[in-house]
Amino acid sequence: MGSGIWSTDVYSAASRLRAARGASAFAYSDSGARTVHDDLNPHGVAARESRDSAEHPASVAVAVLFDVTGSMGGVPRTLQTRLPDLLGLLLRKGYATDPQILFGAIGDATCDRAPLQVAQFESDNRMDEHLGKVLLEGGGGGQMTESYELAMYFMARHTSIDCYEKRGRRGYLFIIGDELPYPAVKRREVAGVIGDRLERDIPTEDVVAELTRMYDVYFILPAGASHSRNGHVLAAWRGLLGQNVLELDDLDAVCETIALTVGLGEDAVGLDEGLADLAEFGSTAGASVSRALAGLERGATVVDSPALGASLDPHGALGPGDPSGPRGALGSGGPSAPGDSGVTRL
Repeated sequence: MGSGIWSTDVYSAASRLRAARGASAFAYSDSGARTVHDDLNPHGVAARESRDSAEHPASVAVAVLFDVTGSMGGVPRTLQTRLPDLLGLLLRKGYATDPQILFGAIGDATCDRAPLQVAQFESDNRMDEHLGKVLLEGGGGGQMTESYELAMYFMARHTSIDCYEKRGRRGYLFIIGDELPYPAVKRREVAGVIGDRLERDIPTEDVVAELTRMYDVYFILPAGASHSRNGHVLAAWRGLLGQNVLELDDLDAVCETIALTVGLGEDAVGLDEGLADLAEFGSTAGASVSRALAGLERGATVVDSPALGASLDPHGALGPGDPSGPRGALGSGGPSAPGDSGVTRL
């Protein structure tokens, strides 16, 4: 729900304690677990929520979903070790006023025991605890597709975020992977993994269009992954998300890339200023981040919120005139759906 405040001191103390005990940051998975942790199980979840409060009156939802199959299995370990960098930039540099972060893991619903794992939005050190509960199954189907579309369906239908619902401002969703989504969200997989009963399969393009009403969605393709620089993978994701496909030549720079992307989106920092902030923090990721974000433009956006009349067909189709569809980063440069006229530059 996003209560509490992140403490790097608490994070460091927990890391030292694990080291002294010889414990893993991913104790759940490394202890031999074979099923999704109850706290991350999406089945039967009405919604993961990012809410305003007296403590966090201007919440900004930031979701990070990562592929944990094959060569991508090291991503959550990288995220866990770099959490202080991400939170330090977002909070101490004011890139987002009240960021609330959700982590999730993506597998393959055709063959994996854990095709989807989704934690809660958090503002404090519970996000570190959630990462530690991820099952690092490492499976996948071996056919250059994973169930990204199922994860996007969950985020579109089973998250509720005040930044959008109260203020008409999209949250941020980052998908870290190196493969293709399946062409459609399959009703059978939705029933088994999430628990919803659909009347029909939903084309992935329609799910993306629905999702991008509520989130600015980015796909990060890191170097070193099995299909990094794969032209087919890049073309498919660019067809869905336009310029919001980020090629990152250093996985260790993923947290800095996410933080600066949010800072750009919130109009809190320019790219040059953000790169200077990285140097101030002692980060060596500046060159990689600069190359990844070179195509993004600065500027925040306001979009129509549900209170302003957004509607969906109850069976999954977008309603007539729905102004969603993937736009480019921050409302510019990417493909737009017909009728995408409700975006206002702040």
